[in-house]
Amino acid sequence: MQATAKLSGYRQAPRKVRLIAGLIRGKSVEIALVELNHRAKRAAPVFAKLIMSAVANAKALGMPTDKLIVSEVRVDKGAVLKRSRPRAQGRAFPIHKHTSHIMLTLTEPVAKKVATKVEKAEKKATPETKAKPVAKKAVAKKKTAAK
Repeated sequence: MQATAKLSGYRQAPRKVRLIAGLIRGKSVEIALVELNHRAKRAAPVFAKLIMSAVANAKALGMPTDKLIVSEVRVDKGAVLKRSRPRAQGRAFPIHKHTSHIMLTLTEPVAKKVATKVEKAEKKATPETKAKPVAKKAVAKKKTAAK
């Protein structure tokens, strides 16, 4: 099960917002919030608010909120507001004001399965490796037959 939160039209360039997104991806909610509280970037408080919104959505879905992980953070390009700056001799230079769409997904941690020795051996043994010992036995039989 997963809980999501979305922020559309955030007025900051996606390139700058992705710096913060990369910091919290894959971390638990508590660690991500502590990390965001110590960042001087403009997008950090926005992400903290978005995480709290996703936690509230998870609570509404009946998920346990104490062990949630930030599984996916996606920052997409939004609309570009085009403005112009007055310059000398009646000219105008363009200014692009970029916006971002932020999508955040929280999931419960998945328990990792511990592989046994037999499963590890089966995984390592491919058809090519299984054929090699058979070939060695055939060579060994030829040597004994020659003696």
